[in-house]
Amino acid sequence: MSMEKIAPMAARPATAQPAPEAGPASPAAAKPARERILETASELFFRHGIRAVGIDTIIARSGVAKMSLYRHFASKDELVVAFLEWRDRTYWDWWDEVLARHPGEPRAQLTALVAGIAERIGNRFYRGCAFLNTASEFPTPADGSEHPAHAVSMAHKTELRRRLLALATALDAGDPQQLADQFLLLFNGAYATAPLLGADWPRGALDAALESLIAAQQKR
Repeated sequence: MSMEKIAPMAARPATAQPAPEAGPASPAAAKPARERILETASELFFRHGIRAVGIDTIIARSGVAKMSLYRHFASKDELVVAFLEWRDRTYWDWWDEVLARHPGEPRAQLTALVAGIAERIGNRFYRGCAFLNTASEFPTPADGSEHPAHAVSMAHKTELRRRLLALATALDAGDPQQLADQFLLLFNGAYATAPLLGADWPRGALDAALESLIAAQQKR
């Protein structure tokens, strides 16, 4: 598997560097270098795609030295995996927070999750699901080898289905496995379709589809 390495900087004579703007340091500049790198990579990967963004662009935008980035991430692949793991954690933090608002009420939890998804994908800056996008950029080749970014994306979607199955089971559905798969298709379909339709995507259809799926299972 080919991995883009980040070579250490060659030693060079010290030269004068442009001074930063006068005044208090910005909040971003006060953050640890690793956090700044991840935030910058997240924004650029999400907006432009992983393959389109080079390490030099991330260095320039984050304001860290190349050696500093090299200390935290030995390759671009390692940075991509860290970016995805970070997105994974923030997604499940959001999920847990939504469910905590409706303890013991799986239907209300699902309704709240779908409302949150609708708000998320309705943002004009939304560019699709980071995990679906990554899996498309790094498909599993014919020889069966797997890029680590693809593996993280698949693990995220596997966890999504596990959590949806728990909700479907709590609903006392006739076929929880089938309902969980239907929920998974609904969620991923919304993530994938919204960037194509922009502001015109049928938001009401998302709520209606959720209710239809639940009603069909509860009739059994």
